[in-house]
Amino acid sequence: MGLGLGLGRVEGAVAELRTNPGQFADAGDLARVLSVGRRELDRLVRTAYHTSVTALFERARVEAAQRALAEGARWHDTAEHVGFTSSAAGEAVFRRWTGLLPQEWARLGERADFVLRLPRGFRSGPIFRVQARDADSISERSAGGTLIKALNLGGRPVRLAIRVTRDRAHCEIQGRPRAGRRVARAAHTAALRLLGMTQDPTPFERQVSRRRRLGRLVDGRSGTRIPQTADPFEGLIWCLVGQQVNLAFAYRLRRVLVGRVGTPAGDGLVAHPTARQVASLDVADLTRAQFSRRKAEYVVETARAIDAGRLPLDALSQRPAPIVEQTLLDVRGIGPWSANYLMMRGLGFADCVPAGDSGLSAALQRFFSLAERPDAAAQRELMEAFAPYRSLATFHLWLSLGDAP
Repeated sequence: MGLGLGLGRVEGAVAELRTNPGQFADAGDLARVLSVGRRELDRLVRTAYHTSVTALFERARVEAAQRALAEGARWHDTAEHVGFTSSAAGEAVFRRWTGLLPQEWARLGERADFVLRLPRGFRSGPIFRVQARDADSISERSAGGTLIKALNLGGRPVRLAIRVTRDRAHCEIQGRPRAGRRVARAAHTAALRLLGMTQDPTPFERQVSRRRRLGRLVDGRSGTRIPQTADPFEGLIWCLVGQQVNLAFAYRLRRVLVGRVGTPAGDGLVAHPTARQVASLDVADLTRAQFSRRKAEYVVETARAIDAGRLPLDALSQRPAPIVEQTLLDVRGIGPWSANYLMMRGLGFADCVPAGDSGLSAALQRFFSLAERPDAAAQRELMEAFAPYRSLATFHLWLSLGDAP
């Protein structure tokens, strides 16, 4: 279903909401800007941004509050300025999206550690299994209930250790004597992504529970979230190295790339390289390490496009999904599977289907008791039953095979 209104109008109105959320008292104000009714607004926002109007407003207010707090504003004044009905109501929303109270977020960097409050029913098992699924990885490891991830933050390598207890995630920035506010806030953002806290699975679970045939998908796995890559570029690299090869070989290629141009972060770990670091490679550097010529070209050329500003990867998560998908499809080496996988795990879009994925095909065959594995077109058709939460449905289907995706 198309957007009806031009994407530019919708994107412009949402950009204004994100910039000045205090100017919008409620969804009715946004609907009036677009000259549509509330039901049409819901459809437009869901189609363009894969989220609800309520979530769109909450995220806009929280992000604007973070910008104000970073400049030294007081919370009471900030809450009113960004459009919360009260300080207390704003605190609850802020904590739900960030795991911290506003005052705690403002103090990030005073210590090397911070503690996130986890949502009720949070499941860390699938997340840790996915984030550290390569047992030989040199950029992350999971041991003793702690995930340790090497990251480039603020231009320097650090290790982010995350230990989950019942309803808390204890996060520690290791490798720097004093983190500083910029690094600590970047570490906080990375922790939210790694733990899958950028989306709420409750609406999806509520939707499938209404249909017995679909509800069994989440049996025993309620509270599961999609773990994001630490940043979009890491997600992009996963896509490019994982195309047309088995998982074990994809792990090996990623280790080669990280080891060649990543930054040592101590304790035997190496931070995943930035686009600039990968852009410095020659294609021959990778072909000598068992990359195919074409795969090596895709990796290096795409990194150079990002480094030169021709592909604004980090900004894509704020743009409408149809524009994001087409932007990615226009990149040499990125097809429909890669675009949807990256949108799902690197950019946080909630209604994507990496059609053509062999694991998804096997899971759909088992779940729907099909005589044969569905091809890409059939996968898209079957996944319509889970819209508008097909990203999370895909993740559950992968988990249903008993293996980390």
